[in-house]
Amino acid sequence: MNRKPAFYLLSALLLAGGASCNLGKEAETRTTQAQVNKVTTEQHRPQFHFTPPSKWMNDPNGMVYHKGEYHLFYQHHPGSTTWGPMHWGHAVSKDMVNWEHLPIALYPDELGTIFSGSAVVDVNNTSGLGTKENPAMVAIYTYHSEKLEKAGRNDFQTQGMAYSLDNGRTWKKYEQNPVVKNPGIRDFRDPKVSWNEKAGQWVMTLAVLDHIEFYGSKNLKDWTKLSEFGKTAAAHGGVWECPDLFPLTVNGQLKYVLLVSLNPGGPNKGSATQYFIGDFDGKTFKSDNPLETTFWLDYGTDNYAGVTWDNVPKSDGRRLFLGWMSNWLYANEVPTASWRSATTVPRELTLRQTSEGVRLFSAPVKELQKLRAGTTFVKAQEVSGTLDLSNRYNLNSPLLELDLNLDVAQAQNVVLRFSNNKGEHLEVGYNPAQKELFIDRTKAGKTDFKDTFPGRHTAPLTLENGKLRLHLLLDVASIEVFANEGKTVMTDIFFPNEDFTKVELVSTGTTRLLDSKVYKLKPASGSETASTKVSDIR
Repeated sequence: MNRKPAFYLLSALLLAGGASCNLGKEAETRTTQAQVNKVTTEQHRPQFHFTPPSKWMNDPNGMVYHKGEYHLFYQHHPGSTTWGPMHWGHAVSKDMVNWEHLPIALYPDELGTIFSGSAVVDVNNTSGLGTKENPAMVAIYTYHSEKLEKAGRNDFQTQGMAYSLDNGRTWKKYEQNPVVKNPGIRDFRDPKVSWNEKAGQWVMTLAVLDHIEFYGSKNLKDWTKLSEFGKTAAAHGGVWECPDLFPLTVNGQLKYVLLVSLNPGGPNKGSATQYFIGDFDGKTFKSDNPLETTFWLDYGTDNYAGVTWDNVPKSDGRRLFLGWMSNWLYANEVPTASWRSATTVPRELTLRQTSEGVRLFSAPVKELQKLRAGTTFVKAQEVSGTLDLSNRYNLNSPLLELDLNLDVAQAQNVVLRFSNNKGEHLEVGYNPAQKELFIDRTKAGKTDFKDTFPGRHTAPLTLENGKLRLHLLLDVASIEVFANEGKTVMTDIFFPNEDFTKVELVSTGTTRLLDSKVYKLKPASGSETASTKVSDIR
């Protein structure tokens, strides 16, 4: 039975009321993600994934690190649990695991609602909006004018800018918005901005219908088009969205990775994210990918519109990613009560050389290890039939991390089955003959809310000598699978009527379970001293 505590009702009322206030006014509701988790017994509320306190969330936006905090802004409709007039929600974290929710950062104005975008720290004060001692945090986002769209015009999306001088706590819109006007194209959005040292300027990566356009600026205010990429490259089953461009090193060589989300056209239908590896000279991107080849960041159905954090310290050196854990096929219909959507866990992206060429690998960030409630070692053994891992290793929990090393050279099929007492189950497995990793959620609980939701989703995966490493993260309503160090990744959500507290390894033929580790996980704990604070509308 679901409950909506007073906190949720109050939060929802304040957020809805703030949306109708004058610009710059907002309902200040602060809480940690832990409090969001603990004050509710709502079914399907993730326990170690970021979720909004209430109402609708989709794309992560404005991800930037500054003064010891990871900032996460996100597409947010504070008046409904379905998509609507977009605002930027806001949260901060010191570790990407435990989050503090902050007031809404950006509200719609006369130029439009606030679609996706990015944020940077203008450390050299190129914009003149701050000082070198107190650099401005600058958000660059898409304005979506419903008024112009309804009038039948094509130029209803433009790029705007806002800035903060207090580490993202309050924001001021740039008086001369928009900073990039629309040339007459319906899909003209999702700017991802970063500083390019070689070019000595800011570079904006922008999604434009079926391709990417790059813009350059010395001051974040005045932008010039540099080049285009992608009209004939890779997947074009839907509109290109939410790009990201960033450098990574492989084999001692600097390369650039370009992420492009598209909807529809994913490998298992609906929305998904593809990537390109190539070179960027500060103006033009040249892909190493064959034009007809598509590389997918995640083969599951529920990792979309993800981008990476900007301004992560060089001493850290990681490229850190976060995605929206849903799919436009059914995002508005999923059976959650007071909120909709979560993010993936934060992931580190790396380039690695493989026998098939250079590929982008994903792995959960090391900070998630603090959620482990002790380590259980699994000794090597052969499995023919069913091994009840939950009973043997005390894994009767819906929050699990499994790091399994398998030899499937003599197996016809191997499956990890997560189940409950209602007969519902989720399967994650590998078929050696088909060289196929899969997730099957057809019997994982509630599926009838949308006919596009149930299904068996697959990903190609070729093994070397039959060796398969499966690193899995199970939350109450999601599974994230990182196969063979994260070369192949799958993310799916599901909605059981009762938590999955049983896990079995089922082998057709003989699977050798090699030395492995499994962990029960704790919910994200948040700040122990943080408190919920509701103040007056200001």
